[in-house]
Amino acid sequence: MKESIHKYFQVGTIQWMTHPKRDVLASIRTIVKDDYFDAIEVKMFADDDIRKAARRILEQSHMKVCYGAQPRLLGSGLNPNAIDEAERLKAEKALLEAIDEAEYLGAGGIAFLAGRWEQETKELAYEQLLKTTRCLCGYAAQKGMAVELEVFDYDMDKAALIGPAPYAARFAADMRTTHNNFGLLVDLSHFPTTYENSRFVIRCLRPYITHLHFGNAVVKPGCAAFGDKHPRFGFPDSANDTAQLLDYLRVLKEEGFFCAEDPLVLSMEVTPYEDEEEDLILANTKRVLNRAWALLED
Repeated sequence: MKESIHKYFQVGTIQWMTHPKRDVLASIRTIVKDDYFDAIEVKMFADDDIRKAARRILEQSHMKVCYGAQPRLLGSGLNPNAIDEAERLKAEKALLEAIDEAEYLGAGGIAFLAGRWEQETKELAYEQLLKTTRCLCGYAAQKGMAVELEVFDYDMDKAALIGPAPYAARFAADMRTTHNNFGLLVDLSHFPTTYENSRFVIRCLRPYITHLHFGNAVVKPGCAAFGDKHPRFGFPDSANDTAQLLDYLRVLKEEGFFCAEDPLVLSMEVTPYEDEEEDLILANTKRVLNRAWALLED
């Protein structure tokens, strides 16, 4: 493409994935000083003073702030589609708190993921997730905010109730019958883990996609970084590289997602593996995105 990617997308990165070992405020400062990025995704802050300092930095950045509530759930083992109502309510409470924190930080909403599921209770879990998500959307709507559900693998690593893509489409359609502030977050990293590809996922979920991630995955059993680990591009035995990112961008273009008037966030979700260097992995990811964009036809 001759035109800048920043015309059509708000290019972002996920702070806690980009700098997993770095002081969070130092990480945020590094990202917001880099004008390659138009958006930053942050998560829960455990300390009030750090949260306040982060808000001050973000206020000055003129960046799109996004809030990921996934770590709140994963770190505590909370399940928004738990069959046990008391357990479901614990997850719901944590996510309502996430909406409040996101508002404080200047984010326009939250993203979260479904919990684990069992085959014999799958449909009941689906109804429980609808209950949780409708509560979240109702609360967020009062603040002018949105709620996004990220589509994950269903049997490989996270084993989340939502996806694969057709099941995610069913859920999103049900949600949109009651709440127009609901959307789906799709991630190129997850397509190999759900045995799908960009064309299938994006065409299947097109009416509901409101947020985009990209990255890599290893789906060969027994290999390093197997599962939902988001290794760098070029990682041994991995599924995605420049060609797959180019295909992702090409399908997004074909399906009408290049919108200069209201660009979606397109965030890189890539993290160092073991002792790899954070800034080298970040540069690697930018390089792959730049190359894929340069190869994309006008």
